[in-house]
Amino acid sequence: MHLYRTHTCVELRPEHAGEEARLSGWVHRTRDHGNLLFIDLRDHYGITQCVADVSSDIFPQLEALTSETVVTFTGKVDRRSEETINPGIPTGEVELRIETVEVQGPAEPLPMPVNQDAGYPEDIRLRYRFLDLRREELHRNIVLRSQVISSIRRRMTDQGFTEFQTPILTSSSPEGARDFLVPSRLHPGQFYALPQAPQQFKQLIMVAGFDRYFQIAPCFRDEDARADRSPGEFYQLDIEMSFVTQDDVFNAIEPVLGGVFEEFADFADGAPRSVTPAPFPRIPYDEAMQKYCSDKPDLRIPIEIADVTDAFRGSGFKIFAGMIEKDERVRVYAIPAKTGGSRAFCDRMNSWAQKEGQPGLGYIFFRDGEGAGPIANNIGAERTESVRAQLELGDGDAVFFVCGVPGDFAPFAADARVKVGEELDLVEQGAFKFCWIVDYPMYERDEQTGEIEFSHNPFSMPQGGLEALESQDPLEVKAFQYDIVCNGVELSSGAIRNHRPDIMYKAFEIAGYSKEEVETQFGGMLNALKYGAPPHGGSAPGIDRIVMLIADEPNIREVVTFPMNQQAQDLMMGAPGEADPNHLRELNIRVQMPVEAKKAEE
Repeated sequence: MHLYRTHTCVELRPEHAGEEARLSGWVHRTRDHGNLLFIDLRDHYGITQCVADVSSDIFPQLEALTSETVVTFTGKVDRRSEETINPGIPTGEVELRIETVEVQGPAEPLPMPVNQDAGYPEDIRLRYRFLDLRREELHRNIVLRSQVISSIRRRMTDQGFTEFQTPILTSSSPEGARDFLVPSRLHPGQFYALPQAPQQFKQLIMVAGFDRYFQIAPCFRDEDARADRSPGEFYQLDIEMSFVTQDDVFNAIEPVLGGVFEEFADFADGAPRSVTPAPFPRIPYDEAMQKYCSDKPDLRIPIEIADVTDAFRGSGFKIFAGMIEKDERVRVYAIPAKTGGSRAFCDRMNSWAQKEGQPGLGYIFFRDGEGAGPIANNIGAERTESVRAQLELGDGDAVFFVCGVPGDFAPFAADARVKVGEELDLVEQGAFKFCWIVDYPMYERDEQTGEIEFSHNPFSMPQGGLEALESQDPLEVKAFQYDIVCNGVELSSGAIRNHRPDIMYKAFEIAGYSKEEVETQFGGMLNALKYGAPPHGGSAPGIDRIVMLIADEPNIREVVTFPMNQQAQDLMMGAPGEADPNHLRELNIRVQMPVEAKKAEE
């Protein structure tokens, strides 16, 4: 018999009754019924109920076992009586009658329980993450993450992609976030950077003549944490393809992402969830900003924002009318709220807006065939009716209004749309709604300086190529750039790359860069493009966000094995920490603390 186990804690079945078996695992839960002691034994695979009679010589030893002690039990497999069967676990028809016990790893009193979800503070959970990971829900999430990555790898290789690894120690990147720097011992005063993404390397792989690349790539960015972004490091499915159009990239990615979400659609609660069938909807950026005031719309919410500026122009609602007259950029956007037509709900939304730092949220609600509320009274019945007809609203419905320059109020309007959808239970449940946001503007105007600057990715190919850059108003030029969005979460940005040095020089010239500046900052990539670069493009969906959505978790830390806290600290391992002075001398580094830190120490 094996030293530790003949079976895992999920394998025993009625056909094993009468056989001798050995199990090893953690003491999950103990129940003392006087004459009988029941111990649920847990390992990576599941739980088996083990039992001992009070007459057993080892009963006192078993009674003394503390929660989470690692033990090996040996004994006979018994069938449970009909009334004691537990249909909730695979081994629920049998139990192991304990004959011998060996303690492999005793456990001290726990700082937090692992056999229940007690809602312990995050700092405790992260400090004792190895215990937190024993909890069933979190354990399942991490296993899910592994399964998702395996599925993605299989789907990518089935489509003819080849996996490559790119360097971790590299040079500083123009990605936009702060780099993590690594000092060089051999080159005093010089530093490597951890890659924010393998962007330049994957393009160079295309220039080198490979065709379809992918990698489950670690990325490092010194930026603040968010619910859907880990501080410090994250993983992405990095993809690049040669000789492709935007459609080719979409056709390659949709079966992978759609297939993975379909494969694990019932993970969260066992209930089936629908997945947008390919091809995914494509929404131009300008349309997304008009209809949803966001380039990552949650399409589960059946609310589309509409421009109703004309209904307020020259109206009796002087606040909006005055703003429209004063600035031609000002627009009034309406957020329809089907079934929200009560003063109580409208006042509740108005209070929410004030808590969000806004002066309020104007509204009209409809009853008895007409509009009600202060705005309806001010603009009159005819204008109110035009708004109602445009939005196809009726009795029992409402509409909320935001006014200003769309670029300024868009984030708030987007949040208001989501809030209305959630409050009125309009969000479609059990669905993964995908879409592509396409046709991003290549440039935008800086409101402070009036200068033209890149809107998003400066290395995207402009639609129309060099001719568009030379003949069109820069603010009208669109880029072959795209995002893929699911349920309001941006999974990835991508682009068809600018692989032509002449087009790149011109694109940067419009944004105010000289040829010398471009060569200084991006010389490595430019040099490669001068030696024959194929048209290429790709994307990089976030692994963490994919798993977070499938697991139906609101916070990305619930699907990361060893996450940092919001201050980018690893509480379990004590990182970051102070460096040994000898190590600093070896690296020719002297630490200079900020003034605030010095004052705090004094």
